[in-house]
Amino acid sequence: MSRSRRQAVQLLALGVLALVLLAAYLLTRPGTSTPEPAVVATSARSGGGTVGSSAKQSTDPASGLRWVEVSALPTQARDTLALIARGGPYPYPNNDDKVFGNIERLLPAMRSGYYREHTVLTPGSPDRGARRIVAGASGEKYYTADHYASFQRIREDG
Repeated sequence: MSRSRRQAVQLLALGVLALVLLAAYLLTRPGTSTPEPAVVATSARSGGGTVGSSAKQSTDPASGLRWVEVSALPTQARDTLALIARGGPYPYPNNDDKVFGNIERLLPAMRSGYYREHTVLTPGSPDRGARRIVAGASGEKYYTADHYASFQRIREDG
């Protein structure tokens, strides 16, 4: 095979690979398989306001993140909360209940090892998906549907 023909085949193969990777990304990105509850993660610093009136605060004063009620979470997130309460067993033992580094700095700054992450199963996802619950050592929990791009503080007290 000539050099120019070999280069053309390699270029075509790279193009096909790029298309496959793009398709995989589009099919597995958050929000493409299972509808999430209509919740928005904002912080007090970003000017997130409240809609309607409620006796409960809509923003957690400790973290500046919006509250989300347990009942508003996907069923799989409620299942993960139950697993956390029982101490496992977790669906991904090599990944779940491991230290979450908070490198995005969206959660309150705490000592290293303070936060632990837990997978929230995503039906139809070929992998762990993007949904997680991050638990703090003091018992507080946070939900992310977009692999740590945003968080909400979980209100467990009803």
